[in-house]
Amino acid sequence: MNLNNWLEERFGLAQAVQEIKEHPVPKHARHPMYCFGGLTFFCFIIQVITGIILALYYRPTPDEAYASIVFIRDQVAFGAMIRTLHHWTANLMVVMVIVHMLRVFYTGSFKKPRELNWVVGVILLLLTMGFGFTGYLLPWDQVAYWGSMVGTEIMGSVPVIGKYLMIMLRGGLKVSEFTLTRFYVAHVMILPILAMMLMGAHFIMVRIQGISDEL
Repeated sequence: MNLNNWLEERFGLAQAVQEIKEHPVPKHARHPMYCFGGLTFFCFIIQVITGIILALYYRPTPDEAYASIVFIRDQVAFGAMIRTLHHWTANLMVVMVIVHMLRVFYTGSFKKPRELNWVVGVILLLLTMGFGFTGYLLPWDQVAYWGSMVGTEIMGSVPVIGKYLMIMLRGGLKVSEFTLTRFYVAHVMILPILAMMLMGAHFIMVRIQGISDEL
């Protein structure tokens, strides 16, 4: 018995893949306006792959963070290309998720029975912005430091709980090595786990509820 037969006997993967392949796609969903959700997911996959490669060399400490970025850029094979791809795909992902949500809003696809999926989409948008915000500090240069300082101060302006949010994000009253550690953990662990869980829920709801027939 070869490996394919062994896996198929236990998991039925071929049957599951065949059902996905044969699942009908509504004719209206082939319109280019419906491609932005898939493009957002594609950007996320690129971010995961390039992020893992960068994490192999990055060192999240104040003394070594910037030096590791320089090492990736100048010494690692294709390091500059991978870092640039990670940077620009992050920006493109923000654009794609916003355009996707604008399409959903414009076509009224957020209405009953898809309102919960809309809420999940809004949370995914916030997580996407969180990816950009937490990743901005990781190079630990002057631009990143002061940008994160301003960003956390804006968070601190939230009524009542703002000061506590700012302290929680910074790990203290100012941007420090604790902030760098917290942003790194959020960027490579907390946010990806939450994003994958919510995307899974998002895809399941789309599969169950179908694609809205509005255009």
